[in-house]
Amino acid sequence: MIVDCAVYQAGVRIGRYADLDEAARAAQESDAFVWIGLMEPTEAEFDSVTNHFSLHPLAVEDAIHASQRPKLERYDDTLFVVLRPARYVDPQEVIELSQLMIFVGPRFLVTVRHGVNNIGAAVRASVEADPERLKWGTKGVLHAFVDRVVDDYSEVLKGLHNDVEEIERQVFSADRTNHAERIFKLKREVLEFRAAIEPLDDPLSALAAGRYLHDSPSPLPEYFRDVHDHLQRVEERVEAIDSLLTSALNADLGQVAMRQNEDMRRISAYVALFAVPTMVAGIYGMNFQHMPELGWFFGYPFALGVMATGCLILYRMFKRSGWL
Repeated sequence: MIVDCAVYQAGVRIGRYADLDEAARAAQESDAFVWIGLMEPTEAEFDSVTNHFSLHPLAVEDAIHASQRPKLERYDDTLFVVLRPARYVDPQEVIELSQLMIFVGPRFLVTVRHGVNNIGAAVRASVEADPERLKWGTKGVLHAFVDRVVDDYSEVLKGLHNDVEEIERQVFSADRTNHAERIFKLKREVLEFRAAIEPLDDPLSALAAGRYLHDSPSPLPEYFRDVHDHLQRVEERVEAIDSLLTSALNADLGQVAMRQNEDMRRISAYVALFAVPTMVAGIYGMNFQHMPELGWFFGYPFALGVMATGCLILYRMFKRSGWL
């Protein structure tokens, strides 16, 4: 479905159009372009847009099926850009990734969104409040989209970093809970996040070098270089978070092994404590006719004293060695 269709001229939105023919004609004016936003369109819904702007069939197929990694492709004078917007859902500790496809032509810009994200409306409001950026045309709007997506990656990292710090505190606390499952789930989220952001490095590198921007204002490559620098910092932080999670997982497994060893030592100590009275009682329970001290008046208290003394000696030895 078409979410919005507007024409911009000289940095100002001049109207919203319900008819693509009318919008395309209005975009033929000097310094004007049409911006069409679509949300999960079907093939039939996309046909009219394809015919109006002569979009390449391969790019259209990618935009409809939405199973692409970030990339930048050129078809004649049209750029096809795939981005993966992300947001962090803290209660579930899940990174939600969506798809954003952008067709960038000299006189048109078509955005196709799949999944839960409001990045189209946010970027549109941002650039409409900044006429100077709109004067840069469709490539300026492309920069606004890429910049917003990379900025959102930084917000995802903040959520991940908070959870990693919480995990580190829990792993080295007195809590005997096993945190391996939670750590593993976070590592899987980080792995999927890396797969969504690392392929964007090459497209941004090309844009930062000025490729595909020969018909754009001269400052634009500098702005793309800034976004590329932000992306590289995001990649470094993601790698650092992944390393921290690996260390936390190893530490948690080590803590579990240490607790198991402590439990085994404690069990062994108690078994040894009960072994002394069991041994003495076992000997006196054999019912021999000539058992020592059977005829002694203090024989029974003496046996109990031997048991208690043996247990006390063992208890002090185990306590001193840290087994109890």
